[in-house]
Amino acid sequence: MISKEPDDYMGICLRLAEEAFLDGEIPVGAIVVCEGRIIAKAYNQTEKLHDCTAHAEVLAITTACEALGSKYLSDCQLYVSLEPCTMCAGAIAWSQIGEIYYGAEDLKKGFFSNFDKTKIFSKKVKVKGGVKKMESSELLQRFFRKLR
Repeated sequence: MISKEPDDYMGICLRLAEEAFLDGEIPVGAIVVCEGRIIAKAYNQTEKLHDCTAHAEVLAITTACEALGSKYLSDCQLYVSLEPCTMCAGAIAWSQIGEIYYGAEDLKKGFFSNFDKTKIFSKKVKVKGGVKKMESSELLQRFFRKLR
C-alpha cells in the first residue's frame, strides 16, 4: 500500500498523464482508490480508441466498477490530473464516488470551475482542486505547445 496523501496519489496520475502525452493524447491521468488501495488506473485514450468519451476518469471508473463488481464507488476516491469536464462529472456523480481530487483547473470546460456542484453531487461529496496543480498545468502547456 502506498501513502494516503493526495500528493502521492496525484503523482501517480501525473505519471499516467505522461504516458498519455507520449501516446499523443491530451495528458490526463486518473486513478481510483478504495480502502487505501489503487483499484483502477487510466489515462486519456480518445485518439487511440477513436472515442470522444474515452477520458481518463471514465476509463478509471469503468475499471473500478469491474474490480469491485458494483456500479457504485461511494467508498472510493478519484484522483485526476485535470479538473473533470461536464461529461466526466456526470459519470462521477452516477458512480457516487465519495471524494474527488484534481490537479489543474480547466476554466473553459471544467465542471467545478463553471457549475454548482450541488446540482448533481450529494452534499457529502468532498471535492479538492489544486493538488499538484503546477505540475499538471506545466505538462498540459508542454503538450499544447508541441501541437502548435
